[in-house]
Amino acid sequence: MSTNDYLAVFIGSKTSPRMQAWMALSDAERGPKQQEGIAAWKAWMAKQGQAVIAMGGPLGKTKKIGPGGIADVSNDMSAFMVVRADSHEAAARMFENHPHFTIFPGDSVEVMPVLPIPAG
Repeated sequence: MSTNDYLAVFIGSKTSPRMQAWMALSDAERGPKQQEGIAAWKAWMAKQGQAVIAMGGPLGKTKKIGPGGIADVSNDMSAFMVVRADSHEAAARMFENHPHFTIFPGDSVEVMPVLPIPAG
């Protein structure tokens, strides 16, 4: 990866009021919203073109591994992708008004640079 690569982590709390409202929708109500969100996500991807260098995907259940062993844990990370941009600010701006939180009940997208591994 280059120094212009940025990891985007999609955040969404399973207990947020927005998620609770989404889950309270009937299938008939949620279905059209899901289709709208999928169409908007595809349009967002098309607009980004080759800036998306690793599609990533949804994240499943989490296991935390440390000195004490392995444990099941919960966090708010729901998906990830890697994008390429001229700057951190430019990478962040790519996600303004993203369907993750404008249509779907996600909370935010966090964007951070992928740093080079230090030479040792």
